Amino acid sequence: FRNAALAVFDIIAEALPGQKATKPQKFHIKLKSENLEELFVNWLNELISLSAVKGLIFSEFKKIKLDGSGLEADITGNNVSGYKVNAEIKAATYHELKLEKSDSGWIAEVIFDV
Repeated sequence: FRNAALAVFDIIAEALPGQKATKPQKFHIKLKSENLEELFVNWLNELISLSAVKGLIFSEFKKIKLDGSGLEADITGNNVSGYKVNAEIKAATYHELKLEKSDSGWIAEVIFDV
């Protein structure tokens, strides 16, 4: 979940060199879903939505607590003005969603609506 979130914001924007960091804004996210796949998509969509509404790029995802149907996490973002926006992601979709456990960890494939 952390790596997927980092990947989303790596796609959306990159930090501008020489920019002073703004005061980070912190949020606590708590989600419930019917299953792990729904939780994964809801997590990404919550981050995308909060980013758009608050004008932030999230870069820290801490204290992620997962169980089969719930997630809690502390996230930190900075003002988008310190970034070059490369793409606008509207939402994560269920189309061809893959979320599976492997010997080395989790593998996720998700398609975004842009």
